[in-house]
Amino acid sequence: MNISSENPEKKDRREFIKNSGKALIGTASLPFLFNINQSFAMKDNTLKVGLIGCGGRGTGAAAQALKADPNTVLTCMADIFSDYLEESYNALIQVNPQQVQVAEDQKFIGLDAYQRVLDSDVDVVILTTPPAFRPGQFKAAVNSGKHVFCEKPVAVDAPGVRSVLETARLAKEKGLNVVSGFTFRYDFPKRALFEKINNGEIGEVMSVLTVRNGGGLWYKERQPSWTEMEYQLRNWYYYDWLSGDYIVEMMVHSLDMMSWAFGDQLPLKATGSGGRQSRTEEKWGNIYDHFAIEYEYENGAKGIHFSRQQQGCSNVNKAEVLGKNGNALVDVGRQIHSLKGAESWGYEGEKNNPYETQHEELFAAIRAGKPINEGDLMANSTMLAILGRMVGYSGQTITWEQAMNSNQVLGPALDEYRWDLEWPVPPVAIPGKTKVI
Repeated sequence: MNISSENPEKKDRREFIKNSGKALIGTASLPFLFNINQSFAMKDNTLKVGLIGCGGRGTGAAAQALKADPNTVLTCMADIFSDYLEESYNALIQVNPQQVQVAEDQKFIGLDAYQRVLDSDVDVVILTTPPAFRPGQFKAAVNSGKHVFCEKPVAVDAPGVRSVLETARLAKEKGLNVVSGFTFRYDFPKRALFEKINNGEIGEVMSVLTVRNGGGLWYKERQPSWTEMEYQLRNWYYYDWLSGDYIVEMMVHSLDMMSWAFGDQLPLKATGSGGRQSRTEEKWGNIYDHFAIEYEYENGAKGIHFSRQQQGCSNVNKAEVLGKNGNALVDVGRQIHSLKGAESWGYEGEKNNPYETQHEELFAAIRAGKPINEGDLMANSTMLAILGRMVGYSGQTITWEQAMNSNQVLGPALDEYRWDLEWPVPPVAIPGKTKVI
């Protein structure tokens, strides 16, 4: 189903890919883009990869997967928009033409395109559609017997998280691999630092502060030919029913670091605030532009999260961990990974590209027959962010159990999407008035 005709963004998007390569690699390094003569030998254990979701993150994930293992091939692609798929294909062919073997009849377009990839003979699927689609597509992938790379976050509401947990258990029973897009977990410096924290080198962790302040992001101007559904899908980031709000879609990385520092234990409750001060026009949908959340843990420890997306302000992306016997720091922007305890420590070991490492470890696990299953991790870290949104929207203190047992569903079921569907967008949440439980 080709729902896209003339698209004024197409030229700009292609120029962006051509000139910067950023749509291919996210925040990863650039040099591999031009190594298109890399040798590639077909072997019996070649893994066939299918891409579901061909936006910037999907294109980047596919490029990184191919770079991670020269014995992989991309054989089919799916997206709801034909222009996204074609631009993704044209960008990926630059990585290594021998590894991009997508025939024209294996380019699937439409709301049901994901299922056609799952019906193919691929071994691994990359799920990089907007977060609202992830629980249903993850379930469909596991039901189809596919290994999964699942981008974060994995849901936008508690029913979606519960679905992901159930699907992850099924994947474990089937011996399927599930690797999440929580990239920090694959970064060697962060692995070394958090291992020290979890081994008690700063004593019992009493507080974790995560701060991620940044500017604004992209926006797609409304076109006369677009239905309301197409407009919202092309601007999915700005609708809580599609993205979960920015705290779920992006700040979940910071909250995952918080969870990691606490040994992945779950908080008892959370309280906090949030709102929108600069991103107030209707075109920004119904999401916030700042949050401040406090999480409380069983031993009285606190997790504090501050974030904003506002133009013209100072930026930072860091995590500070305070233990009874020391402290630790991750400064993402300055690439600082340090610890002060009985002895001071700073990371001086091997650096890696975590975007590639996550695929390297996925493919290695598949070939070794020793499955990785990050289902619980990716669901719980996503729920940590959803809990933060719930307390920010409502202004109420909410327990983990209340949030996890919530039956609030933000969007339609996977099989209910139609181009003429006008899903009611809730007004911007007002703390003290908006109900989330």
